[in-house]
Amino acid sequence: MPLAVEPAAGTVAAAGGVITHTITNSEAGKVVFKVKSSNNNEYRLKPVFGFIDAGATAQVEITRLAGPPKDDKLVIQFAPAPEGAADPQEAFKGLTPAGDVTVPIKAE
Repeated sequence: MPLAVEPAAGTVAAAGGVITHTITNSEAGKVVFKVKSSNNNEYRLKPVFGFIDAGATAQVEITRLAGPPKDDKLVIQFAPAPEGAADPQEAFKGLTPAGDVTVPIKAE
């Protein structure tokens, strides 16, 4: 798979907490990504958009606000980065994702 996420799944306290996942780009070129959540009420993601150079990594911080225990997921969509793009949010707008990675998140 062109993008790998470690850890592949996450567990966080339903009372709130922060976990970090590392995205690794094994593509031959730079990619742009967007992180989507199935639960925008209890989760905050940083960054939501970003670039990852070929062979490099990026950290995504996931903050869980207090809420009921629940199984959720993150979907990391990605595509080759347009040449010369400086703003990942703008770069992602006009693209069709080339793939995605799903990361299950469990709040208990």
